[in-house]
Amino acid sequence: MSEVLKDTGMQPSNYDAASIQVMEGLEAVRKRPAMYIGDISSKGLHHLVNEVIDNSIDEAMVGHCDKIDLTINEDNSITIVDNGRGIPVDYHEKEKRSALEVVMTVLHAGGKFDKGSYKVSGGLHGVGVSCVNGLSKYTKVVVHRDKKIYMQEYKRGNPLYDVKEVGETDVTGTEVTFLPDDTIFTETEFNFETLSSRLRELSFLNKGIRLSITDKRKKDEEGNFLHKSFFSEEGLKEFVKYLDETKENIIKEPIYIENNKTEIPVELSMQYNSSFNENMHSYVNNICTHEGGTHLSGFRRALTRTLKSYAEKSGMLSKLKFDINGDDFREGLTAVLSVKVPEPQFEGQTKTKLGNSEVTGIVDQIVSETLLYFLEENPKDAKLIINKVILAATARHAARKARELIQRKGVLNNTGLPGKLADCSEKDPQKSEIFIVEGDSAGGTAKQGRDRKFQAILPLRGKILNVEKAMPQRVFDNEEIKTMFTALGLSIGTEEDSKALNIEKLRYHKIVIMTDADVDGSHIATLVLTFFFRYMKELIEMGYIYIATPPLYLIKKGKAEHYCWSEDERKEVVKMLSKDGKESGLHIQRYKGLGEMNEIQLWDTTMNPEHRKMQQIDIENAAEANRTFSMLMGDEVPPRREFIEQNAKYANIDV
Repeated sequence: MSEVLKDTGMQPSNYDAASIQVMEGLEAVRKRPAMYIGDISSKGLHHLVNEVIDNSIDEAMVGHCDKIDLTINEDNSITIVDNGRGIPVDYHEKEKRSALEVVMTVLHAGGKFDKGSYKVSGGLHGVGVSCVNGLSKYTKVVVHRDKKIYMQEYKRGNPLYDVKEVGETDVTGTEVTFLPDDTIFTETEFNFETLSSRLRELSFLNKGIRLSITDKRKKDEEGNFLHKSFFSEEGLKEFVKYLDETKENIIKEPIYIENNKTEIPVELSMQYNSSFNENMHSYVNNICTHEGGTHLSGFRRALTRTLKSYAEKSGMLSKLKFDINGDDFREGLTAVLSVKVPEPQFEGQTKTKLGNSEVTGIVDQIVSETLLYFLEENPKDAKLIINKVILAATARHAARKARELIQRKGVLNNTGLPGKLADCSEKDPQKSEIFIVEGDSAGGTAKQGRDRKFQAILPLRGKILNVEKAMPQRVFDNEEIKTMFTALGLSIGTEEDSKALNIEKLRYHKIVIMTDADVDGSHIATLVLTFFFRYMKELIEMGYIYIATPPLYLIKKGKAEHYCWSEDERKEVVKMLSKDGKESGLHIQRYKGLGEMNEIQLWDTTMNPEHRKMQQIDIENAAEANRTFSMLMGDEVPPRREFIEQNAKYANIDV
């Protein structure tokens, strides 16, 4: 790592108290936490971990750290340990206290503002660890630096004592422990898989760094704590292989591009597969840029121009009777692009879109030159890629004709609503919700049990098309999918962007998938979710998609009735209602289908906003979500079987 940095002129100067620059205070963090971390639910909670991890990664990017360990402690606090240089502890002249205390208690204080300390950084706003400290009940920092160990503890952001020396050491690094404040966060339970996904992603983005996660809240059958470790030697090349693990690849090895000779280092890996979806992920300084930006524009421009030029010169497009557009070059493409920008300009506080105009040309030039070299040196692979592009263009042309035919028939131009839709009287989308229900039987019960003012019901007949394996024209021609488009008020996009949605015409801002609590119901829910993820992803990103969770059990004793949503809950209720903890004297009904409930029961348990338990679908990690849908709904059976075996304990499956 350090050798690469020397070649690019990124080696930092001294990192000490003088490097820490103060910009403003910390007072607003506890008053307006959502301003700094997005929200105060699960997403914001996990963002705290990312802020601390990012500091360690920044140390790694300048060659001073190669090991980061994350632990979820028994009390749901988090401990993150790295072997970096350690936060400076010497006296800060301006603030008249230890630099460590400044970093931990003053917003916009850190080495990220000093170009000599960090050439490239993910935490450029400087709100990171001080923000975490301010939103935690308790924080402790232990620093190994200059052969000594230093420590300071905090309560809700305030130091409990001055930084003190507590021992001697032969290593360097920083250990941060924090317990999120439950008076601020609506959720305080950390998710092992969410954190694991981020560490895995970081290991691919920063090859040569070892990351691990340990969960001390639970043990496996052998009595060991849940543990995962991540290490990548090939970086983005391995990332693409991981993402495409369940897909049929067009070429054997991913194309890999790495250039550290420019001021802005560029790393890219790409692979074509037999799917019909583009799977593109872009990063700036390890931050996932969900909305893309100038680096992504540069890549797409280079990809389209280079492939089209090569295809025309080779004569492979001579028999094609219609034009090829940018979408065709990206169909079936899995690619990861990572750039390191010294002073990135992000659009918005959320850092999801890069705005630096100079990055476009740099990425364009690097990708164009290297990709052209690859095509010329690998003519067989080049031919396979161009044939894939031609196939995509042909399919798009056929899909356009199918779409035009459908629109001529008036199916997708919103001239009328589908007959099976039981609409609500409310016309304000923000107050309206639609339940997509499995089958006519459950649909009938839901129609009777709903509140007609704001709840609409759309029954689906059987299992919808698996869009993961279907060509676009088949998707647009599927009756159940056409019905969903029409009921939601949406239409299929233009020829230039077949997946563009007219979101402003969406008729409901709560779209609830409600299926039976059995294998078939789970399969139908997954099919519908796959459709939304591939063709209406914006609805998930905007927080409009939900999964209904009907109860699994009704337990009666006399006139008392108790609904249970899990096996553990059932055991608790049985224990509460029976003296001996057995089921003698209790009537237990297992609901396998929504149709087994009457309309009053369905309303009370699953549809009434005051009592229901719905799961909002969001995308914590786009790369991981993409891979999961491909694995669940694709052609490869072994990965799917492994996933089911690992997660069977979380599922409610009746065989």
